[in-house]
Amino acid sequence: MPLKMHRVELVALIAMMFATIAISMDAMLPALPQIALELSPDNPNAAQLVLTSFVLGMGLGTFVTGPLSDTLGRKNVVIGGAALYCVGAAASIYAQSLEFLLVSRLIQGLGAAGPRVVSLAIIRDQFSGREMARLMSFVMMVFTIFPAVAPSLGAFILIFGEWHAIFAAFLVFSIINVIWFGVRMPETLPIEERRPFSFRAIWAALLEMLAHPMVRLSIAVQCLVFGMLFAMISSVQQIYDITFDQAENFHLWFFMVALLSGCGSLLNARLVIKLGMRRIINAVIAFQIFASSAMLLVYFSDLGATATFFGFVAWQTSVFFMIGMSIGNLNAIALEPMGHIAGLASSVIGAVSTVAAVMIAAPLGLMFDGTPVPLATGILCLAIIAFALMQTMSRREAEEAAATS
Repeated sequence: MPLKMHRVELVALIAMMFATIAISMDAMLPALPQIALELSPDNPNAAQLVLTSFVLGMGLGTFVTGPLSDTLGRKNVVIGGAALYCVGAAASIYAQSLEFLLVSRLIQGLGAAGPRVVSLAIIRDQFSGREMARLMSFVMMVFTIFPAVAPSLGAFILIFGEWHAIFAAFLVFSIINVIWFGVRMPETLPIEERRPFSFRAIWAALLEMLAHPMVRLSIAVQCLVFGMLFAMISSVQQIYDITFDQAENFHLWFFMVALLSGCGSLLNARLVIKLGMRRIINAVIAFQIFASSAMLLVYFSDLGATATFFGFVAWQTSVFFMIGMSIGNLNAIALEPMGHIAGLASSVIGAVSTVAAVMIAAPLGLMFDGTPVPLATGILCLAIIAFALMQTMSRREAEEAAATS
């Protein structure tokens, strides 16, 4: 069915669906001290789980939302996911314990997986090749704005209300999005092209991907890179607040760092054809080893609070920048030999990497001791492991090339 909306409106709508994820995570950051004080005063670090529980739910949901949309249609899964997201947001408004809030956030994450995965499928249904890539570039350009402004949005809401009000804002945001989507977006997958849902197919795809060395290594590196990102997001507000006494300015610093980091995707797009995916990934992970080591050196050198703070801001930027230079490339490497099951493989890669990253990031975030040392040490170790895996990937590639020549 042809689209009944202008392409500008399509880009805006898909970007807003993606933005649900960024807002649901980053807008929460300024509220973490309030949540910790009210729901976990004896263990303030536990408030970080409000972020990782959402990501965990999103990762679990990603396993099934892609295949479900192939069976039930794109619109049904997006609208159903949005409804589940709204249930989780509404429950979070009335949470009186951290445990209840974490369950509500898990439900929110499960719901957010629908728009996250199916929005890409909608574009793929209507466009292909360069036109699809062009539209996705516009979507991602719009999407990169939201992580920058989300903490400021959360801080603005806290001026007029408590942390419960942020979940009310999530609820309103999602309702507006799903009404817009439901009214304007036609179903893009005809009934005759739908396929039966099968857990067996998902399991078979997972086994096939894990049996392929290059795919297996790419997913492992992606888990580690996402683990670095989620660990940073989990701890960053506490570091600005407790370590550097910058709680009031946190959202402004985050805005600047996110905007600078957004250039990573644009730079990767310009360099990847010339340099190749593996070379870029190796370079940014190697730089992260250097940057994390430098962060520890700056902290222990006792150069003063100002120098240490700006060293941390620079390091935070390097972690966010690494994502734009690596995740797309790692996805492309993993999908390269999986063209025959590309859609299902995308869901499996997204789910495995997200869930595994949460398992890495949550314990690392809970180790916060008032300094950036546990976070920097953890990310340094993750970067070293990721770099070693990339070297293994390069050796495998060389061996395969030699065997075929």
